[in-house]
Amino acid sequence: MDFVRSHILVCGGTGCTASKSPLLIEEFGKQLKAAGLEREVMVIQTGCFGLCELGPVVVVYPEGAFYSRITPADVETIVSEHILKGRIVARLLYHETVSHDSVNSLNDTNFYKKQLRIALRNCGVINPENIDEYIAMDGYQALAKALTEQTPDEVIQIMIDSGLRGRGGAGFPTGRKWQYAKSYKGDQKYVLCNADEGDPGAFMDRSILEGDPHSVIEAMIIAGYAIGASQGYIYVRAEYPIAVQRLEKAIGQAREYGLLGQNIFGTGFGFDLSIRLGAGAFVCGEETALIASIEGCRGEPRPRPPFPAERGLFGRPTMNNNVETYANIPWILINGTEAFAAIGTENSKGTKVFALGGKIVNTGLVEVPMGTTLREVIEEIGGGCPGGKKFKAAQTGGPSGGCIPAEHIDKPIDYESLSAIGSMMGSGGLIVMDEDNCMVDMARYFLDFTVDESCGKCTPCRIGTRRLHQMLDKFTEGRATLEDIDMMEELCAHISKNSLCALGQTASNPVLSTLRYFRDEYEAHVRDRKCPARVCKSLLQYLIIDKCRGCTACKRVCPTDAISGEVKKLHVIDQEKCVKCGACMETCKFAAIIKE
Repeated sequence: MDFVRSHILVCGGTGCTASKSPLLIEEFGKQLKAAGLEREVMVIQTGCFGLCELGPVVVVYPEGAFYSRITPADVETIVSEHILKGRIVARLLYHETVSHDSVNSLNDTNFYKKQLRIALRNCGVINPENIDEYIAMDGYQALAKALTEQTPDEVIQIMIDSGLRGRGGAGFPTGRKWQYAKSYKGDQKYVLCNADEGDPGAFMDRSILEGDPHSVIEAMIIAGYAIGASQGYIYVRAEYPIAVQRLEKAIGQAREYGLLGQNIFGTGFGFDLSIRLGAGAFVCGEETALIASIEGCRGEPRPRPPFPAERGLFGRPTMNNNVETYANIPWILINGTEAFAAIGTENSKGTKVFALGGKIVNTGLVEVPMGTTLREVIEEIGGGCPGGKKFKAAQTGGPSGGCIPAEHIDKPIDYESLSAIGSMMGSGGLIVMDEDNCMVDMARYFLDFTVDESCGKCTPCRIGTRRLHQMLDKFTEGRATLEDIDMMEELCAHISKNSLCALGQTASNPVLSTLRYFRDEYEAHVRDRKCPARVCKSLLQYLIIDKCRGCTACKRVCPTDAISGEVKKLHVIDQEKCVKCGACMETCKFAAIIKE
């Protein structure tokens, strides 16, 4: 094998792929060949590095130069200057890594220095399509240890002692779930992986599958050994084509290496995996609906009990965890329960992955110890709100979660703390909102999603969420009364108490949390018939003030001829005709049009 003096890592996650990172790999190949370096420099496609805002991302080792927002036109410069001449191209570096005499470590940047990557440990580090690279990072050692040195009960006890809780949202202790599944007898048992990640703004599980699929496969085999299952299914949404393709390749490689199939490591234990594609129904993230979908039935939740541990897939004992939960398991078995339990808080052990989105400078994927404060995540890691805007609230848990106001920005992020302030951990989506967001409109946005995703099986969810959405419409359109607030709270309680599954039971959380912390905004929509954040179109007015020069630019772009006035004279907007499109305000060069 030729000596490789440099490695060029190119992000191959969905975000960077959408920004044409495959073209960078192709261009690096061409430029390296032209320079005669194709045998000395290896170009590797990795998973997500986390800093999605800076994609496409390229990292060159051994220097660790972190190049951001790279285009194919930049490749020739990197090859000719950095690779050939050893001169790092400072203008293409992520600005926080630029140094006068060297390249600062990426781990010293604000985005990374407070992170602790366990579930994401291999993402952006290895080629996810090469099993040898996973093995080089201690991959499948945990499986070998479990199968050859430990009994199923010992493996389960390790999970219990670690304190790992399900990362899919509910936070149920993982070891206890495995213990329940093992306790039920059956001629066949199943291990499932919930990769149906459907929360708006969430991409944690997708990134793990794209960047480190073998960690999930290894963990599922371990889970099968622990509970006595011989078959597993990964339920992944079809909208994740890169994740599906890499999973398929990883499963094939694991079979080829004898890590899936019969007599694994010569122990007599056999386990195999299959992929099942979902059509993108949010409700199929609920485990009984997921099971129904795998069986080929309509994805609707089923009453519990019996719980899946007793009677799940095809009526057999079944254990289900999500992607992030599985990604922690090999690390725990290799490093020990004490190492994992030492991270986090008393009741929330380990780390949590979050997808940072919304009004945040550093959109991306982060993994922090449980107990890290919201301020650390938003202001230090996330870089705060763009444009110097004031942080207003954060939505955790997606449409099932709640809004956390700025007054709680110093709260630690763990299961109990979030629950106490009316939110929840959820799967890990974290949507940041600034002073320009209307909280009534945000509640309506999440309800709109829930209404569309309700399976319709139970009346409280099917009818209740739609009625709740209609009531929110009244607020955003200026038709609501103060009595509607009380009616909404009553309806929220009814939906929560009587819905069949967690989708309906938590659907009202965005409404309840915004009413709890931002009731004044609801009241302003009623009393003043105004939206304080100037978001709700029906309550807006565009006005032309005395800065108007009479240039007629606004008049020419108005789609409804709502603007009148003569050249060089003050213009006027007819509020009856105005559709609040904002085209006039965007066109005016003199800041003569205001929104109120």
